[in-house]
Amino acid sequence: MVKIFIGNLPREADKDEIQALFAKYGEVTECAIIKNFAFVHMDDRKSATKAIRSLHLHKLHGTAINVEASRGKKPGSSADELRTLFEEYGTVSECAIVKNFAFVHMDNSDEAMDAIKGLDNFEFQGYHHRHRPAITKRRMAPFD
Repeated sequence: MVKIFIGNLPREADKDEIQALFAKYGEVTECAIIKNFAFVHMDDRKSATKAIRSLHLHKLHGTAINVEASRGKKPGSSADELRTLFEEYGTVSECAIVKNFAFVHMDNSDEAMDAIKGLDNFEFQGYHHRHRPAITKRRMAPFD
C-alpha cells in the first residue's frame, strides 16, 4: 500500500472525482478529503508512482494540484495527516500521537489559538468515537 498526498485541492473536488482520477492508474483502496487536501491509498508502488508522475500539477477545476508520495515515516501515519491539518493555521514544529492523544507544537501562540478555534469539533479522519474522537476545544489547551 502506498499513500499519496494531494495538495492545493479546489473546493469543487469531491471524493468520487479524486478516486476516479487515481483509479485510471491502479487500484485505489482508500480516499479521504480534508479541507483543501486529500490522501489516496493505492495498492501497489508502480501504479502509485505512475499516478504521481502523471497527476502532479494536473489541472482540476482550473487549479493545478500538488501530487506527491506522503512523507510519513510509515504508511497511514495519522500524525502526518494531523500535522497537515494544523499547518493550515501556521508552522507546526512537532506533532505526535500517543494512544488516543495528540501533541501538536506550534511556533506562534496566535496561530495555535486560531487552530484551536478553527478545528473545534472537527472530526479527524471522519471518526468520532473513543479511539479517534473529534478535536475539541475542551481537549486542546495551549502550554506555556
